[in-house]
Amino acid sequence: MTSIMRQEIDEIPHVAARLLNDQASALEAAGKALKERDPAVVVTIARGSSDHAAHFLKYAIELELGLPVASLGPSLASIYDTPLRLSRGAALAVSQSGASPDIVALAKAAVDGGALTIALANTVPSPLSDATSLAINVDAGQEIAVAATKSFVNSIVAGLSILAHWKDDASLKQAVQALPQQFERALALDWSGVIDTLADADSLYMLGRGPSLAIASEAALKCKETCELHAEAYSSAEVLHGPVSLVAASFPVIAFAARDKAEASIVATASKLVEKNAAVYATSDLARDKGPGGLPFVATGHPLTDALCLIIPYYGMVEQLSRRRGFNPDKPAALQKVTVTR
Repeated sequence: MTSIMRQEIDEIPHVAARLLNDQASALEAAGKALKERDPAVVVTIARGSSDHAAHFLKYAIELELGLPVASLGPSLASIYDTPLRLSRGAALAVSQSGASPDIVALAKAAVDGGALTIALANTVPSPLSDATSLAINVDAGQEIAVAATKSFVNSIVAGLSILAHWKDDASLKQAVQALPQQFERALALDWSGVIDTLADADSLYMLGRGPSLAIASEAALKCKETCELHAEAYSSAEVLHGPVSLVAASFPVIAFAARDKAEASIVATASKLVEKNAAVYATSDLARDKGPGGLPFVATGHPLTDALCLIIPYYGMVEQLSRRRGFNPDKPAALQKVTVTR
């Protein structure tokens, strides 16, 4: 029987197309509002998969606009009650439910501190959308499986669309509009060749750099949630500063490389780990003849959307891996769909 998680993965192209169509005016308005504000800094507010989406958007904004983006800890507002000074700033709050009290508290603090605060939420209206300056419904539809998939992807699609309007970048606008078709292509990719390596593994590393590091972080979380398999995400540079010591023969590593300026450095690190006899896989043609096993990918023609498409075949693989390891991917142990933290 097909899992709910698998069904929701298969919905990603459709819900992305719906978002870009039904929320087009709201996405454009948010981009124009940011352009008018012209912030000196952007902060992000999120937890879990939503924080990985925010991490992706951090790199996207920094790469496209040269603006510094920082993640704020929700406890600043919910525990420490710290006033924020953001009169020259903007804030992005990302949440599936829009209901976690600490996320809502920090969003309110950002507004009170003077930031133009935009919510990307899969539930509108919600306490979060009510607390912010502007709210975008990421329009992924009801997500029943505990592990977020389509809401994670649509949060990034929404953020990239806003960024394209903010920058008024024709190439990025075009790349974002093409995402539903690119997602269809990504769904057809087969990563099942990794499953035998991971079926009996105890731990693995996910590597990336720039936007693909956010994808690696999301991949590691899904591995923990659905497979009870310990996974850690590292920058392909950072992994060489200590964590490489744990890499021994047959240690699994998945290197997420997009077609961008970081691709060669990711492959270089992956190749060094092959020299330690690790079981390394990489999403890059540059890895051919350098040791890492190849994983198929969609080359979208834009580095940001290229990176985002890497998560689609991974989701399909990890859902299969969860069942192979004897788990129910729809209901990870000890987890609930809406996590309430303060």
